[in-house]
Amino acid sequence: MAGAGVRIDGNTLRLPGGAAVRFVRTLRLPEEGTHPLPPGLGEFPVRRVADHADTVPAQWRARGGVMLPVYLREAMWLSFAGTTEPAALQVGVGKVCAVSGEPWRDHLARGPQNYVVLPRQPWLDGINSGRGTVRQFVAVPLGLGATVEGQVTGEEVWGGVQLRSFPLRDPVLAEWRRRERERERVRRRTLSAGAVGGFGAAQPMAAPAPGGGPPVMPAAAGAAPPPAAPGAAPRRRAAAMGLGVGGSMRQEVYADDRPLTDWSEEPAGRVFVHLVTPPEWRRITGEEPPPSPVDRAAYTRAGLPWYDYYDADAEDLAPTDTLRTVKPVGDWLGADLDPWQAPSAGQVHSLKDTPGKPVEDGEW
Repeated sequence: MAGAGVRIDGNTLRLPGGAAVRFVRTLRLPEEGTHPLPPGLGEFPVRRVADHADTVPAQWRARGGVMLPVYLREAMWLSFAGTTEPAALQVGVGKVCAVSGEPWRDHLARGPQNYVVLPRQPWLDGINSGRGTVRQFVAVPLGLGATVEGQVTGEEVWGGVQLRSFPLRDPVLAEWRRRERERERVRRRTLSAGAVGGFGAAQPMAAPAPGGGPPVMPAAAGAAPPPAAPGAAPRRRAAAMGLGVGGSMRQEVYADDRPLTDWSEEPAGRVFVHLVTPPEWRRITGEEPPPSPVDRAAYTRAGLPWYDYYDADAEDLAPTDTLRTVKPVGDWLGADLDPWQAPSAGQVHSLKDTPGKPVEDGEW
């Protein structure tokens, strides 16, 4: 299957062709107004479904993939740092494309574009819902109609997150690698010439991902409790979670500047990411989930950073009407946020100008 080459490296999903995806915990934004990019508060732990075949629901075993724990209304973003070669990545939320708002397709498309281009797209914080903005990914249970899937399709069947990567075609990739080797040779010659003075030539600074500094919270807390005795936890239907949307933030989803024919027609790999509630995570894995996220006011009072990212050489991808009209989860579940304390101008930072066992794929 296409997912045979997907692996977990720490908490990073590595898809064939070099695409790397991490799920990052973050602060949930108010649903009114447009905000800077929130910080990262550590990574979600990721586990293979196949490693817990005796405790996950049968439906999860059939779909394969991985799982991660998430609290009700917790926000997340996807980091693509560590992607080694160009890749086109489809991102589905309940099998609705987070870029185009169209149903999940097994091929790349334009008009509208149904994928992000890596590594040009450094991260994705939400659905492409406005010109130069996205609406934040927020976890909600299935069955309430609050997910993107429920609002777009009228059903809540899949939940979770779906990823599928497409590499460049072999001749195009070979040319890209040749250019990269030449660029590296030029860089080394420049460094060598600059080393005569003892300090070396000035180097461009790599833009850190949001929250690239020390995380405010650890990815997990406390020791894992001993696993339940065999047969102690009866198999049951887990509380399925999907992604709805929260506040709006300034982030561009970049249009692909390559011809569509540069990309392979067949995906290199795919993976289904199940979202599980903390109590179910404990029951299934025997591990403690990460603690509940810190509140935004405390983070802002501490003077910790927020981010703005802008790439002057890239073109923002226009949103579709489908995703523009998706309503935030507060419209469905009611407001529960504390009064919002906006970051000061000095807190907003401008950016830019060993693998384990393979993840098993399934039927989805």
